Formats: sequence, C-alpha cells, structure tokens
Amino acid sequence: MNSSIKAHCESLIQNFNEIPVERKLILEKIADFIQKKKDKNEKIQLIYVCTHNSRRSHFGQVWGKVAAEFYGISNVETFSGGTEATAFNPNAINALKKVNFIISSKNSDAKNPIYEVVYDENKEPIICFSKKYSDKANPEDNFVAIMTCSDADENCPFIPNCELRIATTYEDPKKFDNTELQDEKYLERCNQIATECLYMFSKVK
Repeated sequence: MNSSIKAHCESLIQNFNEIPVERKLILEKIADFIQKKKDKNEKIQLIYVCTHNSRRSHFGQVWGKVAAEFYGISNVETFSGGTEATAFNPNAINALKKVNFIISSKNSDAKNPIYEVVYDENKEPIICFSKKYSDKANPEDNFVAIMTCSDADENCPFIPNCELRIATTYEDPKKFDNTELQDEKYLERCNQIATECLYMFSKVK
C-alpha cells in the first residue's frame, strides 16, 4: 500500500472513539457478515449505494477496499452504484487526491468518465464511474448493499439478491459546492467514511 495512504489510515484509526456507539453497532453488523463470509472462505462483495453514485458511494467503494487491505482481509471486492447514473464528482476526486490516491482517466472528456484509483502500485486499481446499482459491472448476487444516503435508502426499498442491506447514511457534501467550505467538507466526509470503513474491518479477525 502507498506509504502515505497507509500512514493516513494509521492516523484515522486513532479516531475510533469518536464514532458514536449506535453507529458502531451498525458497522459491526456488516463486520459480522464479513466475518462469516471470511470463515467460509467465500468471496466478500460490498456495494455502496447512493442516489447519484457520485460522491459518498465512491468514497465507500474506495475506502472499503483500502480498509480491507490495511487489515489484511483478502477476497474482498468493493463496488458502488446509484438509483441513477451521473458522474464521479470532481470535488470527491480532489478529496481523495489530497490523501495521496493517484487518480487518472483515459476518457476524461466523457460525460461519465471511467477513473482508475491507485492505492498500491502492486495492486489492481479501483475502477470508479457512476452507474446504477444493477449495472453489469456490479455483482448480481451474494453481496452486501450499504446505503450511504437516506434518499437512496428510501427510494430503493428492494435491492434484488443482496444478502444484507444496511444503511450507513452520511451528510451530503454536495450542499457545500461552490462555497468557501467546499474542500473542507468533502475531505471531512472522505475521512469520516474512511474511519468507519477501517473500524468495520478492524472487527474482522
């Protein structure tokens, strides 16, 4: 893993005590599910879902994979999707770049570019682009659906073939777009999701 991203993870795990108890209980339900899959040596697939698949769900996809790698939990694949497709938001991309992810796209002029997010030069990059949760790029069954926004949770009452559906809603940094707090709030949300992903995987043995 990129040494600076690893160092960032080591810094964030010092903040586990700031996660509210009720929040930890939700994260531990996901951890329990992951543990059962790991114990059976089965593939662990997590899909992070948010309405536009542009900000919070991509943070979840990226940090879920990094957290698994940080704690040495193998056989983990992370994905993201929405109730509609838009594009991976540039402000969210910038927040990840600030903590030293290397992000590039071969079709950056497209309406919905496909990005490669590198966290380890010896690992395959994480592929990020906006899509519906049912897109063929995502698994069709045997996955956990993690709802990262209340709108997606309310408007997706049924996600076919998921083994566990659970809500870990986060405040949308979009509300700070084009304000002086924009970069601060995107980084804040990025770090919050990272911390909670790390906490979740810290409970898997």
